[in-house]
Amino acid sequence: MFDALKVKNECVAWIRKFFEENGPTCNAVLGISGGKDSSVAAALCVEALGKDRVIGVLMPQGDQFDIDCSHKLCDHLGIKRYVINIKDAVDGVLGAIPEELELSVQSKTNLPPRIRMSVVYAVSQSLNGRVCNTCNLSEDWVGYSTRYGDAAGDFSPLSFLTVREVKEIGHLLGLPSDLVEKTPIDGLCGKTDEDNLGFTYAELDHYIREGIIEDTAKKARIDHLHKINKFKLEFMPCFKPEI
Repeated sequence: MFDALKVKNECVAWIRKFFEENGPTCNAVLGISGGKDSSVAAALCVEALGKDRVIGVLMPQGDQFDIDCSHKLCDHLGIKRYVINIKDAVDGVLGAIPEELELSVQSKTNLPPRIRMSVVYAVSQSLNGRVCNTCNLSEDWVGYSTRYGDAAGDFSPLSFLTVREVKEIGHLLGLPSDLVEKTPIDGLCGKTDEDNLGFTYAELDHYIREGIIEDTAKKARIDHLHKINKFKLEFMPCFKPEI
């Protein structure tokens, strides 16, 4: 039985300890999408450090239809925010690609989140910060994150929590329900996470925690995605000479 209060309190204590050991005067800096993960991560940081030490970075690419959710979260928590539109940066990179090099669809899809993380780190480094990663266990399990994009960070409070568990903590923290229960859309191709994945997070969470899934085709797909994306969760392989 998941004890949301116990885990929340332990996570808050863990964040405090991280900052005590890795920057006692530093700020927590994170990208704010207005979804459950960035909302819960930001709220945990506020409880651990206080609202004056948490900074949100909003990074629309041109016009973002749900940018109001990001502002709502920052208003609710009372944290400082910076809005930095990445459209020109993305267009600039794409425009600089030589004609003979045709970027794959996946490359183009992952470019914005990688630029966003560069922006978050620029803000963090300029404001005495530590970057908070906002990925959760469910997404990481099937590789639903961008390496060196949203998968980057200096500390990660949600990496071992499933979507369901993140939502429980979000409600416990008193976050607006529409943010906690917001339908996850990848922000890359316009589809929902579950449309892209081919199964629901509820099915995935149950499989992760209980090892049970009735649909054999979905089980096979989850196992396949987990296997081919495992490298994202491991330390970069390094050659170590025998010297």
